[in-house]
Amino acid sequence: MEFLSIFFIGLALIAFFALMRGIYVIRQQECIIVERLGRFHAILSSGPQIIIPFLDQPRQMLWIRNGVIVPVERVDLREVVLDIPEQRVITKDNVGITVDAIIYTQITDVRRAAYEIQSLPLAIGQLTQTTLRNLIGELELDHTLSSRDAINTRLKSILDEAADKWGLKVNRVELRNITPPVEVQQAMEKQMQAERERRAQVLTAEGSKQSRILEAEGDKQSRIERSQGEQQEKINQSLGDRDAIIARAVGQAQSIEAVAKAQAFAISNVRDAFGNSQVAAQYLIAMEYLKRFGDMTSKSTDKVFIPYEASGVLSSLGGIGELLKGGAGSAPHSSTSKL
Repeated sequence: MEFLSIFFIGLALIAFFALMRGIYVIRQQECIIVERLGRFHAILSSGPQIIIPFLDQPRQMLWIRNGVIVPVERVDLREVVLDIPEQRVITKDNVGITVDAIIYTQITDVRRAAYEIQSLPLAIGQLTQTTLRNLIGELELDHTLSSRDAINTRLKSILDEAADKWGLKVNRVELRNITPPVEVQQAMEKQMQAERERRAQVLTAEGSKQSRILEAEGDKQSRIERSQGEQQEKINQSLGDRDAIIARAVGQAQSIEAVAKAQAFAISNVRDAFGNSQVAAQYLIAMEYLKRFGDMTSKSTDKVFIPYEASGVLSSLGGIGELLKGGAGSAPHSSTSKL
């Protein structure tokens, strides 16, 4: 009886442990590949799952957990980061540089990832290194340092195409470090320093040139403004002189007109007084001659020259005087006769 009790207790414990071994609780974004008698049977997704003990076995595969490649039964379906170790590569211009990269990958087909390749992380890492050597070998150093985005894009395209048959999706590739040799870095620093000095000199020369151009433009504009001012001043002065000349000419014309009107009025009065135009003309000529003759004799000189025509003028004055006397004596008589 005791033997049977021990046997049944042992059998119950074995059944319990077997049952516990056949029950799995799988977390979200994880899965388990189940093989039955060495052949692929099923893929267990998240949630509680039951397998047949001793017949069904979870298959282990190499995958990335916490950045380390380890054998796992529960395959992580989330996007994981694969760190590609640094390596030395040669550029097209024969410069040895050290590069490393990181890859963001995600399993899309667990069955192919487990059965199409022996070690998926190792395969994708080695493929990344060889492809990176080929890509950088086609570029010169300067182009390599300035074309990270282009290298990342080409590398991602090549890796994604190659890893598709393994059930792996390459979402992103990033070159983390590109390190040239120390002597190359020193040469590059000297080159950059020389380039900065050249740019500073160019900027200084451009500033000096622009300053001289602006100064010349200022002088030119100043001369133009001064010339225009002088020209306008001359124009205003000429306009003022013209206005003064016009005003003076108008004044002279008005004076001449007034004198002419006065002379005309005097002539008219003399003519009316003599009653004879010829006598009036002789009278005015004689009076003007006497005026001019008086101006000639008024000078303080010892000798006075009298023109020959003076006797004719004086005789004309004598005739006019006799005429005036006769006119004066007959005037009352004519007045009496009219009365």
